[in-house]
Amino acid sequence: MNQKLEAKLALFNENYQSIRTEFAWQEPMAKRLAALAYALADKSLDSNRIKDCHKLIKSEVGVFSTFRGLLSVYVAAALSLSQEPGKLLADTLYVYDLLKAQRFWASDYLVVTAYEIAANAKKIDFERTAERTRSFYDEMKANHRFQIGSDDYIFAAMLALSDLDVHQGANKVKSIFIRLKEEFSRFSSRNSLLTLAQMLALGGSTEQCAYNVSKLNRALRNRKIKLDKTYTLPSLGALSLLNIDPCDLALELTAACDYLRGQKGFGGFSVSTQELQLYAVSLITHARIGDSVNITQAGVTTSVTNLIIAQQVALIAAMSAASAAAAASC
Repeated sequence: MNQKLEAKLALFNENYQSIRTEFAWQEPMAKRLAALAYALADKSLDSNRIKDCHKLIKSEVGVFSTFRGLLSVYVAAALSLSQEPGKLLADTLYVYDLLKAQRFWASDYLVVTAYEIAANAKKIDFERTAERTRSFYDEMKANHRFQIGSDDYIFAAMLALSDLDVHQGANKVKSIFIRLKEEFSRFSSRNSLLTLAQMLALGGSTEQCAYNVSKLNRALRNRKIKLDKTYTLPSLGALSLLNIDPCDLALELTAACDYLRGQKGFGGFSVSTQELQLYAVSLITHARIGDSVNITQAGVTTSVTNLIIAQQVALIAAMSAASAAAAASC
């Protein structure tokens, strides 16, 4: 296994072991996301700092605020990685109000959307970015009426943060989506295909990449690895941008998943196979991105950031769906 990957897997596990007994009433997957955020930043988890940021959030919002919802621990962890968490939270709350003024519905997704804009745009550009987010969302909704939902808020913001023209960017997503339907015609989950299309567009790909994604999927399936599922399908986009032989990639994925499965809190009753694979892909992407030849050097930083965030979106979507299913069964 790649030494960088080994180190990141160990750090992710150590981080989760540090936080798993904290925040007893919080969603376990949100805590794993917090551990992952620290691992991707190559830092050991600081529980006290996360607690301070969690208290800060609670002091700044009302009891029923979505900032206290499913992702509060993850947001607190993201804030804690900032040198100025108080300022970043204030900016996030400001952007959140801007987005609500753009007719976005309050949700956990909107909280993360506001955070991403606050963390990645200059304050002078907040209002313009919120407007571009709405424009991207509306354009994609016009092109994919039955696939667009609140989980696409974050992707709309990521597209808004890019230098893509709104109309051209939305059409690029549409073109890639059409090609993906041709390559993955047996899939009934058009939502996953759209997420994959958005990820590929953000990674700088064109509609021609659909063939590469399909080819990689077939190669992995031949090695008994099935990433073409509802929540893991978008991860194929990240892996297709890496210069890794499918055989080596299959070995790394298997080894990474086996390692995580053997750790406390990652057993089959706690973490689904798809969730486990999403963590493995995120860590592999982060460890291997420097070896990529398919992403131009000038755009490496932006592409890496976009791909990592996009994979976190997939985890957030999986967590939200699991939470909704649990609530429905009560």
